[in-house]
Formats: sequence, C-alpha cells, structure tokens
Amino acid sequence: MKTWLEQVADIEREDILMFINSCFTCTGQKEFYSDAEGQKVSLNFLHDYILGNYRLLYARTLAAGINHFNIGQIIIKLLATGKDTLPEHKEEEGQLIARALQNLPTQRAWKVLAQLQTLRINNRRSRAIVRDYLQQRKELSFDAVKYRLKLKSIAVHNHLSLEGELGTFLFTPQQPKRYQNELFENFRQAHFTAEAIYKLPFTIAEGLAAKKGIPRAEFLTRIEPQMTRGEKLRYLQTAERVSTRTKQVKLDVDWQRLSLTRLALYILSLSIEDRKAEFALLQKALVTSAQRTCKKTGLKLGKVAAILDCSYSASGSVEKRRRPLGIALAAHYLLEKCASEYRSFWTIPVSEPLLVQARGQTDLATPLLDALEWKADLVIIISDGYENDPPEGAAEVLRIYRTKLDRSRQTSIIHCNPVFAPDTFSPYILSPYIPTLGIREAEDLPTLINFARFADGDVSLKELEDYLALRVQQMLTTSEFTVHYDAK
Repeated sequence: MKTWLEQVADIEREDILMFINSCFTCTGQKEFYSDAEGQKVSLNFLHDYILGNYRLLYARTLAAGINHFNIGQIIIKLLATGKDTLPEHKEEEGQLIARALQNLPTQRAWKVLAQLQTLRINNRRSRAIVRDYLQQRKELSFDAVKYRLKLKSIAVHNHLSLEGELGTFLFTPQQPKRYQNELFENFRQAHFTAEAIYKLPFTIAEGLAAKKGIPRAEFLTRIEPQMTRGEKLRYLQTAERVSTRTKQVKLDVDWQRLSLTRLALYILSLSIEDRKAEFALLQKALVTSAQRTCKKTGLKLGKVAAILDCSYSASGSVEKRRRPLGIALAAHYLLEKCASEYRSFWTIPVSEPLLVQARGQTDLATPLLDALEWKADLVIIISDGYENDPPEGAAEVLRIYRTKLDRSRQTSIIHCNPVFAPDTFSPYILSPYIPTLGIREAEDLPTLINFARFADGDVSLKELEDYLALRVQQMLTTSEFTVHYDAK
C-alpha cells in the first residue's frame, strides 16, 4: 500500500508525462476525429495547469524534444509570468527560453515574437530575449525583407533602436535614393523593374510578381534559384491544385537534404501512377534518408516488429494531410535500417510500402497477433488508436498477453500515436497495459523509445526530474552560446 506522499508523487509524474506526451503530438490543428478549436482549448488548459503547478518542470519541457508549436506556447507563457519564477530558477529558465527561441525555425520564432506584442507582453526579460535574438541573427537584413512588418512592429513594441540602413528600411523606406545593402536595394528596385524581383526571397517576390501581372509559370521558372527546399516542396505538394500551365513547371528538389518524414509526406502526395513511374528514385531517396537519420541518432535495435496503421483515418485532415500515414511510412524505413531484424505489419497488407494508401477500417488485432507470433524483442504500434474492426480488438489482445502470456514483460510494446485527443488531454490510449506516446515525426522515435520507460510507470518522479535536468544540461551546453537573464 503506497503512502500518501507516494500517491501524490505518482499523480505529479502522470501529470508531467501527460503534458510532455501531448506536446509531442498536438499542434492546435484539425485532426481526423477532432476540430482545431477543441484542440486549442484543451491544450491551453493543460499548459496553464502544468505552468501553475510545476513551473520548473514546465520550463524544462523545452529540452524534452517536443514539437515547435508547443515550444512557442511555453516560451510565451513563461515570459508572460516571469514574476512567478523562484529566484534560484531564474537563470536556468531564462537560458532555456533564449536557447529554445534560437533553435526554432525562423518563421516560427518571428511568429512567437509577434505574439508577444499581440498579448502585450513587455517586461524587462521579454525585451532582453527579443533584443538578443535579433543580435544573434546572422542575416537580419534578409529577415527585414522577408518579415518586414513583423520586425517593424516587434522593434516598436520592445523599444529597440535599429541603427543604420536597417532602421531606415523599416521605418522610412522611401527616404534613400539608393541603399548600400544589396538586398534592400533589390527590394526598392523591385517596385520599379521586374528584373529585380528575381533577386528577392521567394515569399516577398511572389506578392510583387502578382501585383505586376507576371505569369505564374514564368515567375516560378525564374525564381527557382531563390526558393528554399521547404518552399520547393510546398509548391510540389500543392501543384495538383493550380492551373495546368503551372503544373508543367518542374522544380529541382535536393532529395538528399530533406528530412525523412517530409520526404515521406511528399511521396504520399503523389498519385500511385507517379510513384510507380519514379519508384526507383523515390525508394532510393527514402532509404538514403533513413540511413542518414539512423546514423545521426545512433539508434540501434534488435528484433523489431512495426504495426503500421494505413486505415482511412490515417489520411489525416485538411490541415494535416496524410500526416499519420506519412509518419508510419517514414518509421517503416527508419526502423528497417536501425534494427538487426525487422518486419512490418500493416493494417491492410501492402506489397510495396512506397505505394501505400489510407483506406479501409482499422484492424490492429490481426497484425498485432502476427507480430507477437514472430516473437520480436520490441513491438512498435503507430496508430491513432481508434480501432473498429473489431472494436478494442488489439486492446483485448494486449490485456491477455500482458496478464497471461508475458507477465515478466520479455517483449517491449510501445504505442506511438500521431493524433491528439482533446477530450482526454493526451493522445488516445490504445491499452492501459502498454505506454502510449505522442509522435510528431518518425525522427522522434529514438527519443520516444528512451522515454517509454517513464510512460510505462516503472520510474519515480525523481527519476523523471533527473532525466529532464539532464536534457536541459545537454541543450544548454551543446549550443553556440550561453545567456544570462533574470525573471523580473
């Protein structure tokens, strides 16, 4: 019988685990089974609850490998409530905020800073964080052109003094007859000549080209050298919805530099005919990306079975098209390279994973039985957990297996869920007999496999706190700089 203090510690551990788990998955966007508004309300409540009760662990979650959306939310809420930080934790919290902001993708970092203005967060620490973020930007002039309005309003809100041509460009752009900064000068000339448009960042040039009536196909062909990998990929994924003339534009994407999950999502956006036509090229790209990811993470596994959900709900939502299926496909290739022995078991058998489609009901029980019969050391289930063929079939299999056949837990079983369920404040749990972890990308698997022992309930709150403290230390010592802020 556990003491009262032990029971309280268990509740605290479960609270923190639930929060971290949700931060791996939820992005406040519409899912197959839930709308965006419900997710935002649920997640915002969860953030406020953890912040109010476990502030130190809330801040340390920034180092736990969670997704960018929740990193941004944590930064904002910590900056808004800096006066509540205990004196002994002020420096660590400030360092975590600054480092997490620096590590965010540029567009997300600027969005976070813009939200500080919208929410009227303007204290000494928030101004210091913003000031130092701008100072460490290596290409601030590029940011000034691409995020001109955001940077201007952020500078005003935080009382920042922007000297030289940067300040002139933002606040009195028409004053100079000519800029010394090449990018500023190209932007100025682009208002008068079409040629200068093609020297600008794609997102800026796109609007100017439309104003000048430049044909879309011509613009895309000439602006390609200025496009980033992400911009090229987004264009290719949406090409099916644009005009025939635009579809004929071919962009050169460096497949070798795409992340594994993004590559899988792009491939799934292609028709089956296109995938068959480019099968060898796409297969090589996925294998190469999986090998690179496996080498980077250092993940080495034994005999692994993957149960992969390709039912219709894996098609995702309008905002997250095919994301659950994309994670399953990417995980298949990653686990294949990281395991000494590997077999995949799809809910609907597929001859070639590269040609997989989201269709049919969710039968997790049949592939789970096949995987257990194969006697894998580790079974990873990637599914939203809503099984309906039969309902709760896999849950019953797991109950019998854990309570009757494998009481000593010789086989590790992990459920990785790519979908957040707002009604439970966490990813939907397939079975109480195995840990359920939220997953945003296949690249999260190494972190989740290590994190599974915490979710399985076999460790104490102290061990979880030590784990997060270690992640904080790694985060703060492996980046380029260290900063010191208080929370006044």
